[in-house]
Amino acid sequence: MSDPRLSRRLFLEGAVAGGTLMSLGARGAFADEPSGRPPAGKIGDFKISLAEWSLHRALRAQKVDNLDFPKIAREQFGIEGVEFVNQFFQDKAHDSAYLKELKSRASDVGVTCVLIMIDGEGDLSARDEARRNRAVENHKKWVDAAAALGCHAIRVNTGEHYSPTDVGGVAEACGKLADYGQEHRISVICENHGGPSSNPDALLAVMKAVNKPNFGTLPDFGNFPTEGRGGPYTIDIYDAIARMMPYAKGVSAKSYDFDASGKETKLDYARILKIVTDAGYHGFVGIEYEGDRLSEPEGIRATKRLLESLRGSTYQPGA
Repeated sequence: MSDPRLSRRLFLEGAVAGGTLMSLGARGAFADEPSGRPPAGKIGDFKISLAEWSLHRALRAQKVDNLDFPKIAREQFGIEGVEFVNQFFQDKAHDSAYLKELKSRASDVGVTCVLIMIDGEGDLSARDEARRNRAVENHKKWVDAAAALGCHAIRVNTGEHYSPTDVGGVAEACGKLADYGQEHRISVICENHGGPSSNPDALLAVMKAVNKPNFGTLPDFGNFPTEGRGGPYTIDIYDAIARMMPYAKGVSAKSYDFDASGKETKLDYARILKIVTDAGYHGFVGIEYEGDRLSEPEGIRATKRLLESLRGSTYQPGA
């Protein structure tokens, strides 16, 4: 979502929790800088989940309730996994009855609770150590909630106060949160979500500084700097995604609009999904429709059709 504003055992646990199927040999290949120019070849298998932000207008208008989200994902869209947003059950992180009911409703319709996206819990990169520590403590309740729901991860915002050469504070805070997550078998994952996090150099510097098996990325197809609102991207987003994928424990399929043939108008989905495949990822790819022309349900369905049409297809560069 956009906002205007080692041990072998531990590694394998983290990979399985994220739904990925990476060999240790493939992980070793990450020493070579990944490329956003993948060769021709087959796009691999993946599961499809639905990010709750795709329905944020309906949720904010109280046309949809968070408790009904898993059923909507399954029955209206035929989707088997859900990615919650904490904004839509902000006061329920430690409400055990509510979380039990939400998990039960998901289980009843055969839906996997994949992760929770966390906003509004403080700046993990704040210059002041006390503020960073408060942010860590604020996030811990969502680790607890994710564990109660059977999720594998929480997505956090890394904050505004770091750069590719200055990650000490944010790495310390994220490391503490990842340690707490490990106690509950929950991964802590970082999306390119504005600010420094949308600079791959900065985000990857955080990954390398933290260096924990349950700490990784959530590459979003579209959350990169643009020239003005809706303008062209100012960086090579395909290279950026390729560089994030070795650390990925989730993938966010951002979409905005579609042409007459069903292709996304701003993003080369085939190219991105081949990058995802080449990284060895076969877990959930979460639909996050954020367009204005189509309604939320129409945008979700269009994104799902595109993902399904590309799964198992053969990618040809320039096609």
